[in-house]
Amino acid sequence: QVQLVESGGGSVQPGASLRLSCAASGIIFNIHTMGWYRQAPGKERELVARITSRGGTNYADSVLGRFTISRDSAKSTVYLQMNSLKPEDTAVYYCSASYLYDYWGQGTQVTVSS
Repeated sequence: QVQLVESGGGSVQPGASLRLSCAASGIIFNIHTMGWYRQAPGKERELVARITSRGGTNYADSVLGRFTISRDSAKSTVYLQMNSLKPEDTAVYYCSASYLYDYWGQGTQVTVSS
């Protein structure tokens, strides 16, 4: 059974930092491209960042330079370090794992507000 369990969300003020974690089980972690997506109220889900099995990364323009995605194969975990958070970063953040199939986590809420 595949499980992606996100953690690390919360409510912070603009300019603060958060680190999201996603622990994967039931998949061969090392062959999957791992990603973070987000969905704000009334908007479509969008890619935030993605990291391939070889460590290649790509980011949405809106987070470039502020967010960093990384992966720890020993822990089967992918991280999203979010710095300089803005109110427009408020959304539910979802972890994904992609290879032959796409798997999704349940999501974790990030709220940025003063």
